[in-house]
Amino acid sequence: MTVSIDEAINRQGSGALSWLFGRQTFWVFVAAVLACLALSLLTDTFATPQNLFNVTRNFAFVGIIALGMTAVIVTGGIDLSVGSILCLSGMVVGTLMSWGHSIWFAGFFAIACALLVGFVNGVLIAYIRIPPFVATLGMLSVARSLAMVLSNNKMVYQFGPDQAKLLWLGGGTTLGIANPVIVLAVLTLLTAIAFRWATWGRHLFAIGVNEQAAVLTGVPVRHMKISVYMFSALTAGIAGILVVGWLGGVTTNLGQGMELSVIAAAVIGGANLAGGIGTAFGAVVGAALIEVIRNSLILLGISTFWQGTFVGSFIVLAVAFDYLRRYRQAD
Repeated sequence: MTVSIDEAINRQGSGALSWLFGRQTFWVFVAAVLACLALSLLTDTFATPQNLFNVTRNFAFVGIIALGMTAVIVTGGIDLSVGSILCLSGMVVGTLMSWGHSIWFAGFFAIACALLVGFVNGVLIAYIRIPPFVATLGMLSVARSLAMVLSNNKMVYQFGPDQAKLLWLGGGTTLGIANPVIVLAVLTLLTAIAFRWATWGRHLFAIGVNEQAAVLTGVPVRHMKISVYMFSALTAGIAGILVVGWLGGVTTNLGQGMELSVIAAAVIGGANLAGGIGTAFGAVVGAALIEVIRNSLILLGISTFWQGTFVGSFIVLAVAFDYLRRYRQAD
């Protein structure tokens, strides 16, 4: 039986559409776009330049950490310590700058501290074989405690000679775009490239799909797990520096509970908690949708106490959609 060129093209196009429509990230993106359109029609303030600027800047912080969380979830793990790592990183950069050090010196040590925490997480999980939930839950407490010790549980808001640079980094703009959004865009591009074309990314997905098979094929699973938790900590450390620059101060409750929003963004964006599935773009889209929900509640005069209900519902729907899709594919 022969197939004409036109029929082949039509089949290919149909296959591409089926693949696109079967992607959770696509539908989350559609939901975010529809929500933005609806809010633009229902309110006079959502589509204003200032509000759109605030929305993009606000979701950038969660989006940056969600990139690292997605990498962890792809391997079948979880990182509950990212909120505390953000706090520790922010406290290190703020404290060192308040002692008169430059932003480069303070930033280097803040990122180094975050990476060290991620390394400890990875060693506990990969070598001592403590479950990721337990290891990172313990680190959630340890990292925040270290931030309290460093600051003596006091607020830091004087950042020395380079204070203006820090405030510009987290709260300033470049070409009219908030600097955290630019950092998010760069990190998203680099993460997407690493996921798609780098050996590191291929190994992550191999571990998430079947860890035992990955070991048999020569994937350095232990080293990969350490690297992925260090990557998660790195994104949290970067976000911590940016958040301090945006807020103009840092306290020991910074980032408290943020890990829930980050995990939600990754899962809503298509990351599968069982491992093996996740994209950088999905993490950003998930973070954007959560921020649009939060912003819409404020603009529509709905109590922000409902935010958790909406986000939790989206998580359940996202997971249910994924299970339904896989069930239909199995048939």
